[in-house]
Amino acid sequence: MRRMNALLAAAATLTLAVAWSSHAHGIADGDRKVTSGPPKGALIAVGGGSLGRDIIRRFIDLAGGPDAPIVFVPTAMPGDLDENRKWPMVRTFEAFGCKDVVVLHTRDRKTADSDEFIKPLERAKGVWFGGGRQWRFVDSYLDTKTEKAFHDVLARGGVIGGSSAGATIQASYLVRGAPEGNQIMMAKGHEEGFGFLRNATIDQHVIARGRLDDLIPVIKRYPHLLGLGIDEGAAVVVRGDRMEIMGRSKVAVYDHKRFEGSDKPYFFLKPGDVFNLRSRTIE
Repeated sequence: MRRMNALLAAAATLTLAVAWSSHAHGIADGDRKVTSGPPKGALIAVGGGSLGRDIIRRFIDLAGGPDAPIVFVPTAMPGDLDENRKWPMVRTFEAFGCKDVVVLHTRDRKTADSDEFIKPLERAKGVWFGGGRQWRFVDSYLDTKTEKAFHDVLARGGVIGGSSAGATIQASYLVRGAPEGNQIMMAKGHEEGFGFLRNATIDQHVIARGRLDDLIPVIKRYPHLLGLGIDEGAAVVVRGDRMEIMGRSKVAVYDHKRFEGSDKPYFFLKPGDVFNLRSRTIE
């Protein structure tokens, strides 16, 4: 009987682990084609470039104000990173009155999978992913306790934000993930993001760097995905199935249903527009 109970407990644990992984990365839950944001909490994804004050204020407000604990993750940057360095993003948060900002970084997956490492995330109300190359986030944190702790921040009603690589990592499908170079859109072994935004993919700097056509082959290959091409200075704010555009530029939306008979199979959303992710319509 004890052996049977132990086996049942182990099976239940495995089921929960699989359910979390499927939910997090957007590969289960009935209709695999539905794009959706987190059931609780909020996302802010910025297309790179300088951050507008309105975007920073929105992130801080969603976290709960200047007293809220915030974690900054710079892991997308190259080389050996000093967590004690005064990062520009940390200085920015402090300039806006934030009093509790912690830098979290490792390249060691064993460390990322430890209870000690995730302690700052257990109290965090906001997490901000910095720029660089998104594959470094994947190599350090995907399928570790740290990644689960990111999702737990949302489950508690917190906010996750990021710019450039820190925007792309938020989607379920990762583009430009090749360590060999960021011109490769679909890189075997680096196609899975953190999945805060499910059944979607996010590109950045799309107008500033002439990238507007780069998501087209991705959506043609994976037609269930919703593509978001966020330009520099633009941001999307996602709460549930509702996506609001803010900032000073535009967001290109790629929906496979619109590809047929169109020379430009994407359309633009401008600051102030609101888009329903589930129905893929402008509200």
